[in-house]
Amino acid sequence: MEIKEQVREKYGEAALRVRTGGSCCGSAPSASGCADPITSNLYDSTQTSQIPEEALLASLGCGNPTALAKLEPGETVLDLGSGGGIDVLLSARRVGPAGKAYGLDMTDEMLALARENQRKAGVQNVEFLKGEIENIPLPDNSVDVVISNCVINLSADKGRVLREAFRVLKSGGRFAVSDVVTRGEIPEEIRESMLLWVGCVAGALEEREYRSKLSDAGFENISIEPTRIYRSEDALSFLVGKGIDVEKIGALVDGRFLSAFIRAVKPAE
Repeated sequence: MEIKEQVREKYGEAALRVRTGGSCCGSAPSASGCADPITSNLYDSTQTSQIPEEALLASLGCGNPTALAKLEPGETVLDLGSGGGIDVLLSARRVGPAGKAYGLDMTDEMLALARENQRKAGVQNVEFLKGEIENIPLPDNSVDVVISNCVINLSADKGRVLREAFRVLKSGGRFAVSDVVTRGEIPEEIRESMLLWVGCVAGALEEREYRSKLSDAGFENISIEPTRIYRSEDALSFLVGKGIDVEKIGALVDGRFLSAFIRAVKPAE
């Protein structure tokens, strides 16, 4: 099964678990959502009080782009890989009635969950679109800000994703995403593991390569700000019970994987 189908299957299953009373990772609902070191404790109580519990429980992100991105009233925002809709709903509230927030996802189950969360939240200035982040179904120069939360690293063609983000941004538009990146060389056995890829780890770009791909797409003012650096004990917590030699893998990834907030700007014409 190719990467895209693995991702679609995993995220579809996660959405169904949430809709039947579980959380994204299969546990009972909790205030913090999933308990693994990548996805846990990303949103504060001020934000979680603005959204349905199911939106939080469906979150499989690695950061909080809505807290770090500067969103202004009246702007149009696009969330790549919007999942259960948590970042779309939070963005919609920040841009206000004069603005709009789009969510793009390829998984029917997640889209259904997101639309239900929108209904529960009573937010009108939101639209969820079905599609792939490599082929964004929006016209050129149509959004002010592109956000994403630990999704671009799952794509097998990240260069195309970044070129598509550049295309749909208006002149002077901002790219502001949370993603997992790496520092230094990563063992090939991790890169080849489909399980780790779907878990936001193996598909991560090295910091310098991420910068290079953004630059190649046309972006300027590129910055990568670490928000969490994962240690060997985090790897043990994340991978235990998944049929992987966690002791060996933990030592190999110590300090080499990090969540980061990645910013860039489309040059103004």
